[in-house]
Amino acid sequence: MFDKLRTIFQIPELRRRILFTLGLFVVYRMGEHLPTPGVNAHALAGAFESQRGNLFGLYDLFVGGAFSRATVFALGIMPYISSSIILQLLGAVVPYFEKLRKEGEEGQKKLTQITRYGTVMISIIQSFAYSVFLVNLGASQGLSVVPAPGAVFTFSTILTQTTGTIFVMWMGEKITEHGIGNGISLIIFVNILGGLPNRVLAGYDTFRAGSLSILTIMASLAIMVTVIASVVGMTQGVRKIPVQYAKRIVGRRMYGGANTHIPLRVNTAGVIPIIFASSLLILPATVAGFFPPTNPLSALGQWFNPLGVLYNVLYALLIIGFTYFYTAVVLNPNDLAENMRKYGGFIPGIRPGRHTAEYIDRVLTRITLPGAIFLAAVAVLPDITIASFGAPFMGFGGTSVLIVVGVALDTLQQVESHLLMRHYEGFVKRGRIRGRQRM
Repeated sequence: MFDKLRTIFQIPELRRRILFTLGLFVVYRMGEHLPTPGVNAHALAGAFESQRGNLFGLYDLFVGGAFSRATVFALGIMPYISSSIILQLLGAVVPYFEKLRKEGEEGQKKLTQITRYGTVMISIIQSFAYSVFLVNLGASQGLSVVPAPGAVFTFSTILTQTTGTIFVMWMGEKITEHGIGNGISLIIFVNILGGLPNRVLAGYDTFRAGSLSILTIMASLAIMVTVIASVVGMTQGVRKIPVQYAKRIVGRRMYGGANTHIPLRVNTAGVIPIIFASSLLILPATVAGFFPPTNPLSALGQWFNPLGVLYNVLYALLIIGFTYFYTAVVLNPNDLAENMRKYGGFIPGIRPGRHTAEYIDRVLTRITLPGAIFLAAVAVLPDITIASFGAPFMGFGGTSVLIVVGVALDTLQQVESHLLMRHYEGFVKRGRIRGRQRM
């Protein structure tokens, strides 16, 4: 293992990318401890304890605890993800966005710019709701979280939170461009892992106090290990469609005649549906933040309790829907069939062109269904089971494990690709990851 790590840092480009990514992680973690002006941190800590089990607690997990501490990164990267969701949904129904998506690099640049503008708008709305939430937080407990509420506090909160979100978005894009892995996913990955030590310590304190039995801890750990193993297996599962390329003579040289396959992953969408569904379900809590506790609409956030029936049913359905949607976005059967036909490739027993596209689409639809149901089940069931045991690991259940394992595997595959392109032995000697060399 140490030899492999030493090999990684012997490659200048890979070493630079990893150090660049780690450096931005340090900057991000420092920003998570910069407080928002005008907030009483001691009163905030006491008042937020009542929010641990609801949707705000889940949001706090995704932003590394910055939401509960009211730091300048309290909104995290979630407004950017919400903007991406909206834009991708518009791309499926609005011809202009669909046209931009097909224009290649130039179209992608315009879509990225529109996503950034959308992120700013959503950040302004959510930061305003967050300022109202902070003012009303702790009122029923007699705690003054914001000693001097008013227009100045609202403006400063909107300014600091929107600026913080823009900076986090910039760091995520730079990690993707100059670092290793997907920057947006890695930021959420770091946030989830950053809260793990506190949760372990909380579990240990609960165990010492006698409120938690050793049997409950063992059962919770067994569930987490099972989930991790199943996530790894499902993430690496592929359906191989055989492809043959006919021989072609160009000048005096012969090309083609090779046999290969199209690897269709059971979980093509990765962890994106989980992140998308979580971001969408945070919107009701954002709306509830606009209203004082006396308004009936303020209870909207309580209806979407992560342990409630309504939340989990909608969560599962959204995950399944986003899995199909995102798979259709990233993998177009018509494009695959056209590229195969252009280079003389065909699937044995299937006519090239439209019939090939229909066959790929049929296979993709069939293998996506178990993958989507698996994502929904793993995201919902472990959290409910662990919470029913009374374990303090709530929030580090199925959703967190899916994101952590998925992002870790994707990043590891990128490291593998850098090593194999330079004729080094891969980081993993056995398994599917090492075999995925880019052609």
